[in-house]
Amino acid sequence: MSTSHVLLGLLAAGNRHGYELKRAHDARLPRARPLAFGQVYATLTRLQRDGLVVAAGQERDGGPDRTAYALTGAGRAALDGWLTTVEPPVPYVSSALFAKVVVALLVADVDTARSYLVAQARAHTDRLRELTGVKTAPAATLDDVVAADYAIAHLDADLRWLRTTLDRVADWHREVHS
Repeated sequence: MSTSHVLLGLLAAGNRHGYELKRAHDARLPRARPLAFGQVYATLTRLQRDGLVVAAGQERDGGPDRTAYALTGAGRAALDGWLTTVEPPVPYVSSALFAKVVVALLVADVDTARSYLVAQARAHTDRLRELTGVKTAPAATLDDVVAADYAIAHLDADLRWLRTTLDRVADWHREVHS
């Protein structure tokens, strides 16, 4: 995820200060890792340095001064360019899950590798249940539902791969150790 572009997108709706941007990010991307305040302000500093945002005034609401930021024309152009660029499918398998299964096959016996696959499938299934609960909760927002759908689709793909690999683990282990 490009934090810079997400912040530019949030600023496209109007001027905001860092605290509002963090809250908006965390609300709109509810299943993403919450942004740290330091990350928001460091990103805003870079965006300002690069001419993509400008300071648009200061507010004091019973606390410290808060600088509001506004999107510049260059910032809008950068945002539009990012939004129209197709994300290429990932060319390499870079999943910790995949790496762990391969290493388990290299250093463990078939039963240990199988046990890992079964335990991982159980963890994925538990997470699917949690996300289904998030989606169907009475207070679920559309942001929650869309984010849960995305995560569910990825977990489902992992589960299919885990099950297929479980069926192949003995053959794979023999091939690795021959």
